[in-house]
Amino acid sequence: QALRQISQRTISTASRRQYVNRVPEHQKLFQEDNGLPVHLKGGAKDSLLYRTTASLTVFGTMYALYYLLVSSMPKKPN
Repeated sequence: QALRQISQRTISTASRRQYVNRVPEHQKLFQEDNGLPVHLKGGAKDSLLYRTTASLTVFGTMYALYYLLVSSMPKKPN
């Protein structure tokens, strides 16, 4: 029973942390009419993530097409 009280106390004190609600700030940021698409409104970090994803997608597509071309060629006899 003492163990149960200790575990309940630990759980109840851990859940009482105060978290700041930042949802209204983010709503203002993402609803602002500044001409940017929503996936770039987060700033430089979003832009870097978008460009990295786009470049990896292009590279992966080119890589796949190259190996599709290579594997479609007949093998040279030795």
